Amino acid sequence: MSNSPDAPLYKTALRDFLSGFVVFVVALPLCLGIALAAGAPVFSGILGGIIGGVLVGLLSGSRVSVSGPGNTMVAVAAAQMAVLGSFEAFLLAVLIAGGMQLALGLARAGSISAFIPTSVVKGLLAAIGIVLILKQIPHLLGYDVDPTGEFYFFQPDQETTFSELAKALGAIHPGAAAVGVASVVFLVAWGRVKWLKQSIVPEQLLVVLLGVGLSLLLTRAGGSWVIGPDHLVQVPIAETWSDFLGFLRFPDYSQWSNPAIYRAAVTIVLVASLETLLSLEAIYRIDPQKRPSPPNRELCAQGIGNMTAGLLGGLPVSSVIIRGSINISSGAQTKLSTMTHGLLILASVVFAPALINKVPMSCLAAILLVAGFKLTSPSVFREMWSRGWPQFLPFVATVLAIIFSDLLVGVIVGLVVAVSFILASNVRQPIRRSVENHVGSEVLRIELANQVSFLNRAALNRTLEQVPRGGHVLLDARNTRYIDPDVLELLRDFEREVAPAHGVEVSFLGFRDKYEIEDQIQYLDYSTRDVQESHTPAEVLAILKEGHDRFRAGRPLTRDLARQVNATAHEQHPLAVVLGCIDSRTPAELIFDVGIGDIFVVRVAGNVTSPEVLGSLEFSCLAGAKLILVLGHTRCSAVASVVDALAKTGAVDKLDGYDNVDSLLKNIRESITDDLRDRLKQARPHEHEHVTNEVARRNVEQSVARILESSAALRALVSEGRLAIVGAMYDVVNGEIAFLSDGSTLSDAGSG
Repeated sequence: MSNSPDAPLYKTALRDFLSGFVVFVVALPLCLGIALAAGAPVFSGILGGIIGGVLVGLLSGSRVSVSGPGNTMVAVAAAQMAVLGSFEAFLLAVLIAGGMQLALGLARAGSISAFIPTSVVKGLLAAIGIVLILKQIPHLLGYDVDPTGEFYFFQPDQETTFSELAKALGAIHPGAAAVGVASVVFLVAWGRVKWLKQSIVPEQLLVVLLGVGLSLLLTRAGGSWVIGPDHLVQVPIAETWSDFLGFLRFPDYSQWSNPAIYRAAVTIVLVASLETLLSLEAIYRIDPQKRPSPPNRELCAQGIGNMTAGLLGGLPVSSVIIRGSINISSGAQTKLSTMTHGLLILASVVFAPALINKVPMSCLAAILLVAGFKLTSPSVFREMWSRGWPQFLPFVATVLAIIFSDLLVGVIVGLVVAVSFILASNVRQPIRRSVENHVGSEVLRIELANQVSFLNRAALNRTLEQVPRGGHVLLDARNTRYIDPDVLELLRDFEREVAPAHGVEVSFLGFRDKYEIEDQIQYLDYSTRDVQESHTPAEVLAILKEGHDRFRAGRPLTRDLARQVNATAHEQHPLAVVLGCIDSRTPAELIFDVGIGDIFVVRVAGNVTSPEVLGSLEFSCLAGAKLILVLGHTRCSAVASVVDALAKTGAVDKLDGYDNVDSLLKNIRESITDDLRDRLKQARPHEHEHVTNEVARRNVEQSVARILESSAALRALVSEGRLAIVGAMYDVVNGEIAFLSDGSTLSDAGSG
């Protein structure tokens, strides 16, 4: 059986039907219990389940989400019916709420689900798991005093979840408890056997059959072991079709002018929409196939469903996490499972209510209890703890708030805690402060956060006050989407008054047009004649080393490239010239993090010398370059071709037909000394790379020596301390540079 969500319908229909049956047997008592807990007609809960399954399931874009009366609607329905005075008036509010929800979907309001923090969603799932465990233990033991759909910590009967649990432990029904415990054992054992887990038949379905069978056996045993009607599912029975239609209730349209109706509708649409969006996000996270659900389409589907529920007498519907998790765990592949569960609810109350009423509540409690353990496994708590306090505290706050109140209150508490951490972090670090050493000056770069609110004003002001007199500061807003007006006023005051008084030059970058702050770079971020003349060879080498450190750290300087293009259009004053290889992995400008006009680059295969190369180097020094850097690299193809030829033939012969290439590689051949030939003879094939890298290094040293030997002009500049010639090897594997020299050139570089 295919598990692909896009598999043909005939391949998934059986699995979906079986999953739909499992969801049906779990959802039916929940629909009844929610209606009873809310004080609404019992059939309104069943009708909500039918509409949520069939109509919403058909219109929804989700493959596994299941809709119906949600637990959060219990308090809303009870409160609004008390305010409005009748269930029929409440139905009118549900009808209007459905229209509002449809409008929200069309307005694409479902996108707010993307802003719910992961810690809150995980807390929501863990809390529901804990609540399921605590609330189902009494039903598992046969203590069925409260409706199945009652999930509040402080119960209407003045009990709490804990006091109810204590009472259940003192009033165990032996027959129901036997069925419940046997069902839990069966589900746990099934989940531990690999070949059973892969079965097409959901274990929850077999548990229901097991529960019915055990109940019938215990009935024969008689006595206290008999599971009576109070411990079984209780679906209302309609003797005739007219009796069934008599269950329907209709809105009281005479209340349309009552303002309380619209206040109730707003409450319903907010609660139902939030529960739906939260459920979609939570179900996506527990779905192993990660099947997405379009939130806006879901709001539209829920809106149409609630309009229908209001018209026919059903409770408001929303996507529900508990039913969705059961649907996923039972192997649902398409939304046919959701629709099947709705059709089965309809069929059960029309054709087979007596049969459904034989299912023990303790059996269904076992299914929900095991589902609860899956949602709140210890690994979830360990994972959130490992993420640190900013993730763990919102998670725990959500869990505790849901356990001791309800889903929406818990989510709001979790959001408040999560936002508090965000605000606290933003207040402490609204900016990133770094010092950039440009060729012309040192610049304090202040990178503003994505959102800069009035809470950040004091921290930003302190940072600006620390700019030294006569210094340069760059305010970088390229990653900023919002700046509070108070902060903008602070920046303008600093630019117009404070900075001029302290001799500080202020540069701006990335500010949006609406802020009326123009981008301007006041500092020198490229080489000018004054910069070139003021630097010694040793200082230029230090600039390249610092640039390489930035390259390896992934922290390049902030540059205005368009400004550099304009500034260097008529003249250039390079600080250095790099003799590098044509290899695509050795771009000198990137490796040394330099800007336009800062360096010359001569690129030739194998970074070898020739009259043309020497002419380029001399021309660079005529333009004022203070440093010649010969840059070789590991895994050089030009060097490798020479080494490979030597390894194969024992001699470095010319390449037939490639006279120009052979001329280019002549210098590299001379770098292969006798000791390297001996090493190559003894080296295994995988060790040839080490020899190649050693030849490349010696080739760099040889190029440095040839430059000094072949150019009297360059040799004179070195002897005068006006030029340094340095060799370096770039590792293409880790991006690190090892600087080489013959000693005299380094000392000359340092003496300038």
